[in-house]
Amino acid sequence: MTSITTAVFPVAGLGTRFLPATKAIAKEMLAVVDKPLIQYASEEAVAAGMDTLVFVVGRTKNAIIDHYDKAYELETELELRKKDEMLAVVQAVVPAHVHCVFIRQSEALGLGHAVLCAEPAIGNKPFAVLLPDDLIYNKGGKSCIQQMVDVYKEKQGSVIGTQIVDRSESHKYGMVGGPKLSDRLSRIDEIVEKPSPADSPSDQAVVGRYILTPAIIEILKSTQRGAGNEIQLTDAIAELRKSEEIYAYNFEGSRYDCGSKIGYLQANVEIALQHDELASDFCDYLKKLNIEPSKDRLKLCK
Repeated sequence: MTSITTAVFPVAGLGTRFLPATKAIAKEMLAVVDKPLIQYASEEAVAAGMDTLVFVVGRTKNAIIDHYDKAYELETELELRKKDEMLAVVQAVVPAHVHCVFIRQSEALGLGHAVLCAEPAIGNKPFAVLLPDDLIYNKGGKSCIQQMVDVYKEKQGSVIGTQIVDRSESHKYGMVGGPKLSDRLSRIDEIVEKPSPADSPSDQAVVGRYILTPAIIEILKSTQRGAGNEIQLTDAIAELRKSEEIYAYNFEGSRYDCGSKIGYLQANVEIALQHDELASDFCDYLKKLNIEPSKDRLKLCK
């Protein structure tokens, strides 16, 4: 059985919805509590057994490259000052067994094109794709991509992470349809990029987690530009479905759309309420503001 050891992170986008914050830094380097978005995604992949991290970057994304590089001056200074805990935090960004690969996407031609750019590092193996804008958090349980790896091991086919959304939101997502195989698993018989509510095949929306077989690469090479005049990964998946079974997995965990300002703020608040060091003090602060957490969140306040 082929293991999933390679994770692709398409991070070449401009992050215009967060201007002016993203004028000089990558949106993926925006911090949620105390870690940048991209690190949540890479830690998720490493925890699922992946040891090759492929970052598809644009020319303005040097901060991401620097974040995953060795910081000689900082590490030396922390070591001299005997700041062992801080040193461990810095060194844990890239565990010793993990390799980082950086590939330049010279033109912003869409998610499908970004995945195709990663072909030299992928080879002829199944691989994962994680979009850092979608921060998926499942404290105390298996991460989203680990859950999907488990499905892949069972089904030996591509797996797409999905979430139930209101049909009125279908124009924002790729939407899938097909028969349910279990409580959280479905077979994909149809996948459409950003359909109108009337044309959506279901209420199952594609989110930023994929496990794909290597056959998708050859399909992407001939995929024409679609929605937004971009090479859409969704279109290539629809073509792949004609020759392979593909599965939709409705993951366990909370998803925060950190490509939007409101989703980013929600992630900061809710992850802070689960943070080992900050949860108690932050919850006390919210109570002083007379902010009542919802019943689901109230249990996070110890």
